[in-house]
Formats: sequence, C-alpha cells, structure tokens
Amino acid sequence: MNTEIKIPLNKIKILLLTLGSFLFVAGVCFMPMNFIGIIAIIFFGATGVYGLIKLFDTKSGLKIDSIGITDNTNASSVGLIKWEDIFQIRSEEIATEKFIMIDLIDPNKYVENVQNIFKKRLMKTNMKMYGTPISITSNTLKYNFTELEGVLNPEFKRYKKG
Repeated sequence: MNTEIKIPLNKIKILLLTLGSFLFVAGVCFMPMNFIGIIAIIFFGATGVYGLIKLFDTKSGLKIDSIGITDNTNASSVGLIKWEDIFQIRSEEIATEKFIMIDLIDPNKYVENVQNIFKKRLMKTNMKMYGTPISITSNTLKYNFTELEGVLNPEFKRYKKG
C-alpha cells in the first residue's frame, strides 16, 4: 500500500517568526551601529525576507511517501531525500530547539547537488557541526516535534525494510 503523508506549513508560526525578525532588525537600527549590529541586521533581515516568501509558499512543509521525504521546512531544505540514501534518522537538541537529523549514506551527494551558495554553506556548516547536512525542524510545520518524530520514525522503518 502506497500512502502519502503531507504535513502543511504553519502560516501563523511563520508569520510570528517573520514579524519577530523584522522587529529585531528595527530594534537594532536604533542602536549605535557596530559590526555585530550589521551582522544582526543582515541575518534577521534575511530570515524576515525568507519568512515572507514562506508565507506565500503553497507546497507542503513535509511530504512522506514510498520514495522518501520531501523537505520544504527551512532555508537549507533540499527537497526530496530518498529512503535509499538515508542511513538513520535521529533527534538532536541544539540550544533548547529540537531537530530531526537525517544521516545520509553519502552526504556529499546532496551537498554538491545544491546550486544556491547560501544553502550549500548552511549544509556544509550543519555537516561539520552535526555530522549531517540535513536537519528538519517542526518550527514551520503544523506538527509539533513529538508528532513529527512519531510520523517520521515509523515511516523510515517501514520503507527501509521494503
């Protein structure tokens, strides 16, 4: 039986994150400018713009089917991650934020296929810090972390057997 699970993006969460980014940028603009202030404006400005783009994104945040996981949750999302390329799925907590880490048999296959320089840099940083270029967050999804874990782990076991 071939099932497809689609987890939608949570537009309210995305809107709140976007507003927070722009408020942070506005707040920093009223402070004396230094290098860190400029970096903060660039970073939070970029996350705010990305949030605006995601608000109008009509694709599912995450799709799980017999082929693999199609990730559209964050700025470093690569799209389709095939089951056959996944070694394991694990959970990681980073600064009180929980992530699903997708450990790949050949991580460079995914990193090298990315054309966007910013996305490639994010993936390489993830690889150095966490041992995998691919992480999935529930921050932008209508599922919380526990629900996301509860769907992904059984599906991984199901499709890795077959």
